[in-house]
Amino acid sequence: MSITQLAVEMSEAIDLIRLCESKAMENSSLSQEEAVSLANLDNCYIYDLIASANRVRIKYKGEEISLCSIINAKSGQCPEDCAFCSQSISANTDIQVFDLLSPEKIVQGAKDAQKNGAHKYGIVTAGYGFSGKGPKKNLSGVIDALEKLRSEVGIQRCASLGIINEQTATALKNAGVEEYHHNLETARSFFPNICTTHDYEEDVATVRAVKDAGLKACCGGIFGIGESNEQRVEMAFTIKELDVDSIPLNFLNPIKGTRLENAEPIEPIEALKIIAIYRLIFPDKDIKVAGGREKNLRDLQCMIFAAGANSTMVGNYLTTFGRPAKEDIQMISDLGLTIKGV
Repeated sequence: MSITQLAVEMSEAIDLIRLCESKAMENSSLSQEEAVSLANLDNCYIYDLIASANRVRIKYKGEEISLCSIINAKSGQCPEDCAFCSQSISANTDIQVFDLLSPEKIVQGAKDAQKNGAHKYGIVTAGYGFSGKGPKKNLSGVIDALEKLRSEVGIQRCASLGIINEQTATALKNAGVEEYHHNLETARSFFPNICTTHDYEEDVATVRAVKDAGLKACCGGIFGIGESNEQRVEMAFTIKELDVDSIPLNFLNPIKGTRLENAEPIEPIEALKIIAIYRLIFPDKDIKVAGGREKNLRDLQCMIFAAGANSTMVGNYLTTFGRPAKEDIQMISDLGLTIKGV
């Protein structure tokens, strides 16, 4: 490539980033084509992209970082065949398997999360869900735990119980749930490569049911599972249509015994690019970096906020360990950012 050609390419790339930043600053929608063009930019433009995403984050979210924590309240024996999941009955992993935890243990988990700086706490159970073909025997136990949690701990309450309908969402809201989490995982076009035991539209319907019940919706996906740049953007625009409140971005941490055990983790720069593009697509939404942060971002974890995230998870994940919460709290302080209160 000649110097002239390189100069033209650089100029076009910077113009694209500036255009997308300008649209985001005005809370005007990027086109899907523009977002794909950002995703296909050479990694040498990452710092220009990060700078734009950071300015958008500051405008809409300021310098406050939201921390959330989860509890694996029912582990393993999930009938779904998600390729990345260690809790799937089709995986050959050595995870702990147990039925729904007692309300007391779930409440204690919330108290521990609050001590670690979390303002949001999610109860997560393995399984299809609590509507349709899913078993309902644990729903009453979850509701008991939620009611106890509401009366004893001043923390925002979230649940992630799989596929549900509006009736179940309303029952959870009445018990104290404020936000419901349900990931699409990936693009509609790629989903059959990852899961064959339920249809993508069931996930979409769950998010709609949650919104119809008057709950906040937390919906994102996982990257590094074989999807293309175009499919990363495709998922983003499906989520945009659903008008969710929070978008968790997970990065594959390959677990031995799953179908994706040999997948290569995403490079840190690639992860930062994904975060930045999602911030430009979702200027005023919460962008949360969740599972796989330590494995994929390594020494660049501190750059997730500059790349546009305004939230992250602290503590452990479902079947893998996070790093000590005090390290994340110190990282946020060192960056001159503040932690959101309850």
